[in-house]
Amino acid sequence: MVHTDLKPENILLTSEWKDGPIPPVKVIDLGLAANWKGIPLDLKCGTPYYIAPEIFGNNGYGKKCDLFSFGVIIYILLCGYPPFNGNNDEKIMTNILKGSLSMMAFH
Repeated sequence: MVHTDLKPENILLTSEWKDGPIPPVKVIDLGLAANWKGIPLDLKCGTPYYIAPEIFGNNGYGKKCDLFSFGVIIYILLCGYPPFNGNNDEKIMTNILKGSLSMMAFH
Protein backbone atom coordinates (compact mmCIF):
# COMPACT_ATOMS: atom_id res chain seq x y z
CA MET A 1 0.00 0.00 0.00
CA VAL A 2 1.27 3.48 -0.87
CA HIS A 3 -0.33 6.40 0.99
CA THR A 4 1.07 9.20 -1.28
CA ASP A 5 -0.08 11.97 1.09
CA LEU A 6 1.70 11.36 4.38
CA LYS A 7 1.86 14.48 6.55
CA PRO A 8 1.55 15.16 10.28
CA GLU A 9 -2.20 15.78 10.03
CA ASN A 10 -2.65 12.23 8.70
CA ILE A 11 -0.81 10.48 11.55
CA LEU A 12 -2.71 10.00 14.81
CA LEU A 13 -1.86 8.43 18.16
CA THR A 14 -4.55 6.35 19.83
CA SER A 15 -5.66 7.83 23.14
CA GLU A 16 -6.88 4.50 24.51
CA TRP A 17 -3.87 2.27 25.13
CA LYS A 18 -2.76 0.34 28.16
CA ASP A 19 0.42 -1.54 27.20
CA GLY A 20 3.79 0.12 26.72
CA PRO A 21 4.97 3.73 26.76
CA ILE A 22 3.96 4.58 23.16
CA PRO A 23 0.36 4.48 21.92
CA PRO A 24 -0.48 2.76 18.63
CA VAL A 25 -0.10 4.95 15.54
CA LYS A 26 -2.92 5.23 13.02
CA VAL A 27 -2.56 6.59 9.49
CA ILE A 28 -5.71 8.24 8.17
CA ASP A 29 -6.94 9.86 4.93
CA LEU A 30 -6.39 7.03 2.47
CA GLY A 31 -8.19 8.89 -0.34
CA LEU A 32 -5.05 9.03 -2.50
CA ALA A 33 -3.66 5.65 -1.40
CA ALA A 34 -2.95 2.94 -3.95
CA ASN A 35 -2.43 -0.79 -3.79
CA TRP A 36 1.13 -0.91 -5.08
CA LYS A 37 2.10 -4.14 -6.84
CA GLY A 38 5.48 -3.12 -8.22
CA ILE A 39 4.00 -1.25 -11.18
CA PRO A 40 5.01 2.45 -11.15
CA LEU A 41 2.22 4.84 -10.19
CA ASP A 42 1.70 7.99 -12.25
CA LEU A 43 -0.96 10.11 -10.48
CA LYS A 44 0.55 13.49 -9.57
CA CYS A 45 -0.77 14.01 -6.03
CA GLY A 46 0.15 14.96 -2.50
CA THR A 47 0.68 18.00 -0.31
CA PRO A 48 3.47 20.29 -1.62
CA TYR A 49 5.80 20.26 1.43
CA TYR A 50 5.79 16.45 1.52
CA ILE A 51 5.82 15.38 -2.17
CA ALA A 52 8.76 13.20 -3.24
CA PRO A 53 10.65 14.44 -6.32
CA GLU A 54 9.95 11.26 -8.30
CA ILE A 55 6.22 12.08 -8.28
CA PHE A 56 7.00 15.03 -10.59
CA GLY A 57 8.85 12.82 -13.07
CA ASN A 58 7.55 10.83 -16.03
CA ASN A 59 8.88 7.42 -14.95
CA GLY A 60 6.33 6.79 -12.21
CA TYR A 61 6.93 6.21 -8.52
CA GLY A 62 6.36 3.62 -5.83
CA LYS A 63 6.40 3.08 -2.10
CA LYS A 64 9.60 5.09 -1.60
CA CYS A 65 7.58 8.30 -2.00
CA ASP A 66 6.12 7.61 1.47
CA LEU A 67 9.64 7.29 2.91
CA PHE A 68 10.49 10.72 1.50
CA SER A 69 7.35 12.19 3.11
CA PHE A 70 8.21 10.51 6.41
CA GLY A 71 11.70 12.03 6.22
CA VAL A 72 10.18 15.49 5.75
CA ILE A 73 7.94 14.91 8.79
CA ILE A 74 10.96 13.90 10.92
CA TYR A 75 12.88 16.97 9.67
CA ILE A 76 10.00 19.24 10.72
CA LEU A 77 9.79 17.55 14.14
CA LEU A 78 13.53 18.05 14.70
CA CYS A 79 13.96 21.55 13.25
CA GLY A 80 10.52 23.16 13.53
CA TYR A 81 10.27 24.11 9.85
CA PRO A 82 10.04 22.24 6.53
CA PRO A 83 13.21 21.34 4.62
CA PHE A 84 11.89 22.67 1.32
CA ASN A 85 10.29 26.07 1.70
CA GLY A 86 8.84 28.69 -0.61
CA ASN A 87 6.32 31.51 -0.90
CA ASN A 88 3.92 29.36 -2.94
CA ASP A 89 3.36 25.75 -4.02
CA GLU A 90 5.33 26.20 -7.25
CA LYS A 91 8.41 27.50 -5.41
CA ILE A 92 8.19 24.67 -2.84
CA MET A 93 8.02 22.07 -5.61
CA THR A 94 10.92 23.73 -7.45
CA ASN A 95 13.03 23.56 -4.28
CA ILE A 96 12.14 19.88 -3.83
CA LEU A 97 13.21 19.08 -7.39
CA LYS A 98 16.47 21.05 -6.99
CA GLY A 99 17.13 19.55 -3.56
CA SER A 100 17.42 23.10 -2.22
CA LEU A 101 17.12 22.70 1.56
CA SER A 102 16.18 25.49 3.98
CA MET A 103 18.91 25.49 6.59
CA MET A 104 17.95 28.28 8.99
CA ALA A 105 20.48 29.28 11.62
CA PHE A 106 19.61 28.59 15.23
CA HIS A 107 19.93 31.53 17.62
